[in-house]
Amino acid sequence: MTEETRTQGEDRPAVGMLTMELVVAALLFAIGAAVAISSFKLGARWADDGPQSGYFPFYIGIILCICSLVTFVQGLSGKLGANRSFVDRGPLRQVMSVLVPAAGYVLLIQLIGIYVAAAVYITFFMIWLGRYSWLKGDSLGIGVSAFAFVLVEVWFQVPLYKGGWFDPLSFLGY
Repeated sequence: MTEETRTQGEDRPAVGMLTMELVVAALLFAIGAAVAISSFKLGARWADDGPQSGYFPFYIGIILCICSLVTFVQGLSGKLGANRSFVDRGPLRQVMSVLVPAAGYVLLIQLIGIYVAAAVYITFFMIWLGRYSWLKGDSLGIGVSAFAFVLVEVWFQVPLYKGGWFDPLSFLGY
């Protein structure tokens, strides 16, 4: 693929503005409905001694639902920018190249703990995005995690999460 072809492909819209307007309106409607329903269950009426605990959140949820419906209907009727691009493929690819590994890092923390996950995450980013050698990536990933472990666990004596599957640092007594 030539540079010009790749550049043209990255300039194409990945998601349109209208699509995102409709998706956000639907999500905000769902949030507003959840707030209104749970507030109604708490009590959304005016009692003898004043408003019940769900009174104000209920109406905020209702207002959010109404505004979301208005935005959704405007989008379907063509009053919002249908032709505009929300994000092009190139910038979306850059955002996803950071977002997806960050989500993986959060999952790794749950499985193998924060220190080992941080070492893997730092090493991965240095080698994949930074184009550093394996030696530099591994050295810095392990070094930063080891320093964080000594600083937090040993000096400050604050235990951090070690993992749900197994405790990779149990051989150190922590």
